[in-house]
Order: sequence, then C-alpha cells, then structure tokens
Amino acid sequence: MAKRRHRGMERRIALERMTTLFRLAEGEALQRHAGRARRYVELARRIGMRYNVRVPAPFKRSFCKKCLAFLLPSVSARVRVGRGRVVVTCTTCGAVQRYPYRREQLAHRASRG
Repeated sequence: MAKRRHRGMERRIALERMTTLFRLAEGEALQRHAGRARRYVELARRIGMRYNVRVPAPFKRSFCKKCLAFLLPSVSARVRVGRGRVVVTCTTCGAVQRYPYRREQLAHRASRG
C-alpha cells in the first residue's frame, strides 16, 4: 500500500528550506558570489512552486523578478527614494522595481504630530 503524503508537513518543510536557501543566497551575495546566490534564489523559488508555498515576506523584495539575482544595495542593486516610492534597479540586468511607501510616510507624520 502506498504511503500517504501529509500536505501540511510538506509545506512547512518547504518553507524552512526556502528560508535557508534565501539566507545562503544573502551570504553569497555579500561575498560577491553572484552566480551562487542566483542559483540559491532559483532553487528556493522552484521549491515554492512545487509545494505551492509563497516566498517568505522578508525575502519577497530581496531578489530581481527578472534575472533572479539577489539584491543587495550598493553590491547588486541601486536604491533611490523619492516622490512616495522606492525605486530598486538591478545592476545585473537593469530591471527596475518600484515600491510605494506613502502609507508609511503618513503614519510617521501622524505619530510625530
């Protein structure tokens, strides 16, 4: 008789593996091993797709959506802030990602006033 798979346990293990791979990618990017960091990001995303697990929130904005390079400011990414958004440019492929931050700005002003 075939052994039954426990979906919840599989997903939890997949999430742990993805987190580990993103941490390894961060370490490799810091040591300027871009190829290895990219491979770790690629593996983590593939695990997530196989087990239908989302990329963990802390790592969601830490890699390029186009070339999968791990983004570290001044190492593999250029970060600019202005006009209510953060603009992150990947120095590997030149892809641009824009993230709004207006809500955070308003919350900060409200807490000061």
